[in-house]
Amino acid sequence: MRRIPLVPTILVALAIAVMIWLGLWQLLDRLPAKQAYLTQLAANPAKPPIAFPRFPDDALLFRRASGFCLRPTAITLTGAGASGFRAIAQCSTGAEGPGMIVQLGTTTDPMRHVRWAGGPVTGTISHAPSATPLIAGLAGRVPERLMLVADQPVDGLTANGRPSLDAIPNNHLAYAGQWFFFAGVAAIVYALALRQRWRSRPPIAVATAAAVAAPAPRR
Repeated sequence: MRRIPLVPTILVALAIAVMIWLGLWQLLDRLPAKQAYLTQLAANPAKPPIAFPRFPDDALLFRRASGFCLRPTAITLTGAGASGFRAIAQCSTGAEGPGMIVQLGTTTDPMRHVRWAGGPVTGTISHAPSATPLIAGLAGRVPERLMLVADQPVDGLTANGRPSLDAIPNNHLAYAGQWFFFAGVAAIVYALALRQRWRSRPPIAVATAAAVAAPAPRR
């Protein structure tokens, strides 16, 4: 008879059950919700333009919008991959709230000093560059600030690329596969550990029979 350790087996079974549940959650809940969200965003560019929103709302991504920058409080360059650097302006709008962020254009010169006095801006709503620490993102969903990607670049800058739906990740199917894979690996590893344990220890019946058959020690 092979003895299976009770507590380790229960813990491993619970861990495997949790991983399977996470995989099903990604597959049956998160994936359909993300697909519906992407379908909604894909329709946004054809909708009528709106005023740039005062507060974050991811449902407005890729909508055409307009705003007015009373004055830029700061203009910085942020890495943009193959495009070089994006010129990002933090704007005062004269209203209560976080103001407005505008992407003025791109440049390949990291030392360029961008000058802009503000004014009306039309463009497409996108996510602003985020400096949120990873630990804060793990602690809870932090709404990302929105940004207006200007249609017309500031003098001396290259025109912005149009924000694309490809920038929104949809990895839930891969996440589901990873959880199912982890569950399978955990089951296999534990089965191999039990097999090694049984090989190193004889079955209880055999050990008992051997003990009975062994001659009594001589005095």
